[in-house]
Amino acid sequence: MDRIFTSILRSLAADARASVSTIAAQAGLSQSACTRRIQALEASGHIQGYGARLGHRELGFKVTALVDITLGTQVEEDLAAFERAVSEIEGVVECALVSGGQDYRLKILARDLDDYERLHREHLGRLPGVVTINSSFVLRAVPTRSEADALFAAR
Repeated sequence: MDRIFTSILRSLAADARASVSTIAAQAGLSQSACTRRIQALEASGHIQGYGARLGHRELGFKVTALVDITLGTQVEEDLAAFERAVSEIEGVVECALVSGGQDYRLKILARDLDDYERLHREHLGRLPGVVTINSSFVLRAVPTRSEADALFAAR
């Protein structure tokens, strides 16, 4: 990963809609060379997709819940069954297998507390292998650095 690849990744992370000519100028490349570099980053998995950051509150999702879940076993088949089931639940935007006192941490968006209670009752409580569910609600999201800034600060 050289300086040019890093420059391209930073540019795209800051604005995925930036034109190739803008990115090329920032990286000190021609447009065709920049396009080849972007394609190489996509092919290598360094760039895994492009998307928009949505204002979930503005779209009516006023509640963000962080949900810690503990399963009864750590058998691979049970983990896989849980992961398949949780991937089908509306509102679950992140699911991570974690270390510590719980097995999974979910991030869930809901319209309000009643909507979250419905998701809990109809879906979370019915997930395979679940022993405990512990929900915390985000009161305020504190602005932090972007993933790109965090990734490249460590270099």
